[in-house]
Amino acid sequence: MTPRGPASPLRRLLCLLLASLLAPALGAAPVTVEDALGRRVTLDEPARRIVALAPHIVENLFTAGAGAKLVGVVSYSDWPEAARGIPRVGSFNAFSLEQIAALSPDLVVMWGSGNGPRALEKLQRLGLPVYVSELRQLADIPRDIRRLGELAATSAVADAEASRLEAGFRQLAEHYRGRRRLPVFYQIWHEPLQTVSGEHLISQVIDLCGGENLFADARGLAPRVSLEAVLAANPRAIIAGGMDNQRPEWLAFWRRFPALTAVRREALIAVHPDLLQRPTARLLAGARELCSALDAVRAGD
Repeated sequence: MTPRGPASPLRRLLCLLLASLLAPALGAAPVTVEDALGRRVTLDEPARRIVALAPHIVENLFTAGAGAKLVGVVSYSDWPEAARGIPRVGSFNAFSLEQIAALSPDLVVMWGSGNGPRALEKLQRLGLPVYVSELRQLADIPRDIRRLGELAATSAVADAEASRLEAGFRQLAEHYRGRRRLPVFYQIWHEPLQTVSGEHLISQVIDLCGGENLFADARGLAPRVSLEAVLAANPRAIIAGGMDNQRPEWLAFWRRFPALTAVRREALIAVHPDLLQRPTARLLAGARELCSALDAVRAGD
């Protein structure tokens, strides 16, 4: 028997061609990630048709490089521009199971606290793989982007964006560490008057910038507060989001109280709500804007 020598270049080439022909038939390897509920979500192969049930999830999928794989979204999914043309399946709190099923998704990404307590159960009854997203800490945003990239086989893009966010938040923390703390009231709505508690991501951004959320100890993510409570707290700065890029009219309401330190020192600050109130990659831009605004307040003292 003649012993086999090293494979010839022709044989190696034939092997490579054979492997490339067999790869589609064999299919891609399964992918498994853990979601916000600690559930192991396994797909037989990376997702190709994704439905996202919250605007911020849509943004994060685009950031993860998976925007082209979205086949269904909910109302107010308006960023980036490409998201506006994707079919709607309802709103985040009133989506249509029939429309979702008709899109034949191989992955649904839902918002744990926003889509309703029974949403997961309903989606699982359709036999659909479901990844639950719930972003409560700044570190959750890049972590979720990485996981979405794994599910969609776009990890090269997702990892790069996640690393950029982590570096950006780290730089802000280092830059503003040790700055004089400013008592802050963040207003997300006017009727009823609502703010954010210390559990909210916005409160964490305020802390990152050297601010002190005056209602950090309030119960719930977006607690209601009384006018009297705000006046008694006497914030050094009042920050408002509003509904769009326009300065919210109700920020001017506080000028009725000239004794307030924030009014007297002209520290009524508006930040586009999408930059702070959506847990997406754009939160870094919102944090930079807020930190700069609070630094200007300090400089005016």
